Amino acid sequence: MDRRALADFLRSHRERVTPADAGLPEGPRRRTPGLRREEVAQLAYISADHYTRLEQARGRHPSRRVLDGIARALRLTAQERAHLFHLAGEREEDEAAGPASEVQPSTLSLLSRLTDAPAIVVDPTCSVLAWNPLAAALFEDFSALAGEERNIIRRYFLHPDPGRRHYGMGTPERFVVTAVSYLRVAATRYPGNPELKALIADLLAGSEEFARLWNSHHFHIDRHLQQTVHHPQVGPIDLDFDVLTIPDQEQQVVIFTAAPDSPAYRSLQLLRIIGPQPVTVEA
Repeated sequence: MDRRALADFLRSHRERVTPADAGLPEGPRRRTPGLRREEVAQLAYISADHYTRLEQARGRHPSRRVLDGIARALRLTAQERAHLFHLAGEREEDEAAGPASEVQPSTLSLLSRLTDAPAIVVDPTCSVLAWNPLAAALFEDFSALAGEERNIIRRYFLHPDPGRRHYGMGTPERFVVTAVSYLRVAATRYPGNPELKALIADLLAGSEEFARLWNSHHFHIDRHLQQTVHHPQVGPIDLDFDVLTIPDQEQQVVIFTAAPDSPAYRSLQLLRIIGPQPVTVEA
């Protein structure tokens, strides 16, 4: 691994990519041309510290998944991508058709240990890949849904029952903007993925609300929010939710929590007894 050459390569290519190229807002005045380091890290689904260390020639050896994410974030050509892998001392692999659908055993173990907090794992398209029993009780029985029906964005904009499309969230707007922003990042990283292209096409054709949001190019990701979920059996539940990125993975863990001994906490305990919510599928 040639750390200095890799650092120079990353910095020069980062400065060539504009926010518009990456589907990001221009934002306030920039001190450097191209993308910021944290924007590349966000697009590559790695930590900003990890990427910064690579650009400073002091980072640890990047994995193939990290290199693949950086190559997409920087919009490298096939030749540039091959050179990136060469500088990092890695053998190039064929590009994945889309984001990984497998969840690491350590992440699944984490979900199983969260007995007092609903939690789900989503991929860059906001498809639910894994969940714990309390999440199924709070939202719906994800195991009863097949394939594309587990996508949160598809469910929100295309659900046949408008009253159930937002999982009972009292103010879902900021949550939805965050979800669509993740989808925008995924579209940038996987421009040729047929499943992702089909999802966006379905949303644009089936929802004027989604089309307005998508065409506005509004981009904002909240990693912490407070939300009241109106559950059909136990009533309103005031929850905090946090979005945690799995290091070097293209997945997020969304955890909903309540203060111990609060009414919301007691409602969650009741949901453990009630069990999974029934589902309504798309028409």
